[in-house]
Amino acid sequence: MPKITGRSLGEHRERTRERIFTALSTLMYQRGFDAISLADIAAAAEVGRTAMYNYFPDKETLLLAYAEHVTEQYMAELVAALAGVRDPVDGLATYVRSQLRHVARNHLPPGTALRSLMSEQSYRHMVEHVSALELILRGILVSGMREGLLPEDDVETLVGLVTACISGRTVAELSGAELDHAVESTVRFVLRGVGAVYDDLSSQS
Repeated sequence: MPKITGRSLGEHRERTRERIFTALSTLMYQRGFDAISLADIAAAAEVGRTAMYNYFPDKETLLLAYAEHVTEQYMAELVAALAGVRDPVDGLATYVRSQLRHVARNHLPPGTALRSLMSEQSYRHMVEHVSALELILRGILVSGMREGLLPEDDVETLVGLVTACISGRTVAELSGAELDHAVESTVRFVLRGVGAVYDDLSSQS
């Protein structure tokens, strides 16, 4: 019987899931999702292969669970980051900046790449979680227009364009000054794209 880590079976299972997610993230960064096997992930997480199948029967199930896990974590972080922001332009900058740093931290493939790794059913399930993020973005854009800080435009079109800018920017392999530059360049590009007038944002990075 495997050694139980934690004060209960539930805590043990949660810790094991965290190790598996960490192993998946690291290996995706090092090799790419297609180049790793469930056995590779199990070995990196120090989980027996039989036990691994009890948690995740295949890579797609694991990827979906990991994507949901990091999205839920990110939602909590984003809500907290936006809690003290009153200006919608600052809110949009915070939204873009937070998403890019989230991708860099978790090595999760962007939306278009993620779709190619999942079945249509799994991807649709993942989109349900992503729609919550788009709801926040939609609210920021609407507030900006109402307050006269953004020019009137079709909100749904802007949501798609902003999301495409974020998901299309490759930051997973960047760190330090390179990551900072990529993030702030994207923030400025998005703000200009939606017609926002803003001061220097470097102090907010």
